[in-house]
Amino acid sequence: MGANARPRAGQLDNGRQGKRHAARSGSVNWPGTLLNGRPQSREDLLFQLRTRSPHELWLVIVDASASTRRHNALTDAKGLLAQLFDDAYRQRARLALLTASGAAPQWQVQGLKASSGLRIWLDELGAGGGTPLLAALNQAQQWLTVRRKRFPAEQQRLLVVTDGRLKAWSGLPVLGCPGLLIDIERGPIRLGRAKELAGALEAEYRHIDELIEL
Repeated sequence: MGANARPRAGQLDNGRQGKRHAARSGSVNWPGTLLNGRPQSREDLLFQLRTRSPHELWLVIVDASASTRRHNALTDAKGLLAQLFDDAYRQRARLALLTASGAAPQWQVQGLKASSGLRIWLDELGAGGGTPLLAALNQAQQWLTVRRKRFPAEQQRLLVVTDGRLKAWSGLPVLGCPGLLIDIERGPIRLGRAKELAGALEAEYRHIDELIEL
């Protein structure tokens, strides 16, 4: 496993773009397909429609705190994110990217079309500092509230990448869009808090080992 690992795809049956509206060929819409994990056959894949109205926004929150350096967790997450950025570029989706590391979260992109420049940022991304993930989630909720007033018909999806190593949380924000939390915790001793966090956020849960090729 490593930075070139690619995610495995599944299908989305109950989202805003389900089987009824799915194309039969072309690029796989993997933010949607990941929600149900690995496919069993080609029929399980959700393909991206060539035209989309309204457009999609993919809100990505990346936990890059010091604990994500362990056992290649962030390295493999970067491989998965690279695939996401490529797909967003091909599918003309808009991206909002927020990193949680150090003393405070930081926006990298806010609702812009995906570009090749994200690869440069991803290559330079390193882990360190604390875990301001709760602050990132609250910032994301505030930003989405404002954005929905500007683009009320926009289809939004949330992707959170974290090892879940938080001391505690309470009063989590309601983000109001389909979500997927990818657990990157590795090692012989796991706290398993990312799965609890996914439940609290009412997001689907997957461990990264389910989504990359071994």
